[in-house]
Amino acid sequence: LPEQALAEIEKLNHEIENKNQAYSKQRDKDIRRIRQIIDKQRNQGTLYLGGIPMITVDMIQFIRHDLVVFGSGVFIFLILILWLFFHRIYWVLLPLLICFVTGLLAIGLLGYADWAVTVISSNFLSILLIITLSLAIHLVSQYRDLQIEYPGADNQDLVRLTISSMALPCLYTVLTTVVAFASLVVCNIRPVINFGWIMVIGLSMAFVVCFTLMPALMAIRKNMDISPYVDVTRKITLSIARLVLFMPGSIVIISTLLIVLSVIGITKLEVENRFINNFKSDTEIYLGMKLIDDELGGTMPLDIILDPDQDYLESRKEQAAETLETEEGLFIEADSLQEPGYWLNSTMMDKATRIHEHLESYPAVGKVNSIITSMSIFEKLNTAPFDAFEMGLLRKRVPESVARDLFKPYLSDDSNQLRFSLRIIESDPELNRKELLEDIHDFLINDMHLGEEQVHLTGMMVLYNNMLQSLYRSQILSIGAVSAAIMCMFLILFRNLQVALIAVIPNMFSTVMIMGVMGWAGIPLDMMTITIASITLGISVDNTIHYLHRMQKEYTGETDFRKAVTHCHGGIGKAMYYTSVAIIFGFAILSLSNFIPTIYFGLLIGCAIFFALVGDLILLPAIILLTKPRLV
Repeated sequence: LPEQALAEIEKLNHEIENKNQAYSKQRDKDIRRIRQIIDKQRNQGTLYLGGIPMITVDMIQFIRHDLVVFGSGVFIFLILILWLFFHRIYWVLLPLLICFVTGLLAIGLLGYADWAVTVISSNFLSILLIITLSLAIHLVSQYRDLQIEYPGADNQDLVRLTISSMALPCLYTVLTTVVAFASLVVCNIRPVINFGWIMVIGLSMAFVVCFTLMPALMAIRKNMDISPYVDVTRKITLSIARLVLFMPGSIVIISTLLIVLSVIGITKLEVENRFINNFKSDTEIYLGMKLIDDELGGTMPLDIILDPDQDYLESRKEQAAETLETEEGLFIEADSLQEPGYWLNSTMMDKATRIHEHLESYPAVGKVNSIITSMSIFEKLNTAPFDAFEMGLLRKRVPESVARDLFKPYLSDDSNQLRFSLRIIESDPELNRKELLEDIHDFLINDMHLGEEQVHLTGMMVLYNNMLQSLYRSQILSIGAVSAAIMCMFLILFRNLQVALIAVIPNMFSTVMIMGVMGWAGIPLDMMTITIASITLGISVDNTIHYLHRMQKEYTGETDFRKAVTHCHGGIGKAMYYTSVAIIFGFAILSLSNFIPTIYFGLLIGCAIFFALVGDLILLPAIILLTKPRLV
């Protein structure tokens, strides 16, 4: 487009944004005033508030609530978990400061870029803080291990050695996690795409802060002694190592059986999800939607727009032009004639009546309004059906105030376009949006013999259904994209195809397991759970990289896989255990949300990270012991 057109588009977009913001503020104010009126009338009976404007306002409140709860909840959790892990106030305050700076930078950038936080991205801060914490824990754990290994070393030398030994594996872990979130951009849902970009930017900031500010703060301190404590975590990881050494073959067999069961569960995954199920049963949104569904004709709007048959209209215009002649003997051109009303005649009204009655026959369809509703009112008043002439006369002579309510919403001014307004019973347990929309479309095409170009289904239900149906495709695309990218990064990092393939196995194990759990538990894919597979791959691969990176070092010194496994579990295994526990319990905080998909998201991510820890500390070393790959 030329520069002038681009400038005009930018100006219009800015005006639209301003109007949207003004409308949102007015809508919030209106809902508050309505609730104040309702509160004053509570003693008169049970009053309910429902509808899409109220749902929109309340969901925004949910986002604000989640940001506050998750932010404060994660902060308290971080203090507890760091104290349990390291038993020193310094190692509590330093990672907290790193998390605070990273979160502050991310929020500031979002505000500066004017990126709105949505229901989907509302938990980005919790995810970012937890992943930042995992990076900080790896650095602290490595520093403390080096303190034990070199008890008399200078503090700055220990910091330098810590950073040099952890920079490469941490870089690759961040890159793989970035790739996992970046894979969300292949999704067709804009809030999911924005969530992916937000996390990409936030994770990049986390790496920079962890490897600049954190070592700087560590280096300016004097030498720090390790306070004596009982290392319970090392005992746990070493006991896991003994289990792996005792039964590697059995572990692989059991894991294979679990994968098979999970694949069966994946075949049970569904994308059909009732919108009302996104909210707890005691929320005002749920109560209002349920009442409107049960008593007032349904909540979710669906519109069917029927256009005229253009070929028929053209033939009618040609016939009219041939029969009309001016006083001078010249024919009036067809384009100057008013198009004849396509629907406002007895034949087409009979067809519209059949359509109206058919739409009312669906159990999941509540109230149906159309021109047939209006005409039935007039026919009752007239005590007899209207003929074509009377229909046209009625359309032109009815008062404007009546036409505004009974004609204009359902029939265009030229009577060539028809609209059926449906409300869907969202709480109907048998509702299947995809099947309902397809059945309506097939009826209009095959039974009513309308052309494809004449039929248009639109409205909130179509939008929501299209989002749900795109989830499965997006899931496959995102998993494929992140798997391919991770495989390439493994090849670059380990320079060995066999090791790269082995490294992929525990990550696919955790992903397949969590998708299988969703299938067996009947948890559908929705706008939140769609991101779980990619996030699981991105986060679980971190531990795989750290473990294999340490395994390469240990094997070089030992040349014995059994001793290398024991050393890895006693060393990097502790950091993997720390970070996994932090992530699991950190995501569990999301269960405090009022938004059901967010609760599922937190619990499922926690389960996925547990499966990832099992895959990296049990399945991965078992495969290494059985295959004995060339690590160096």
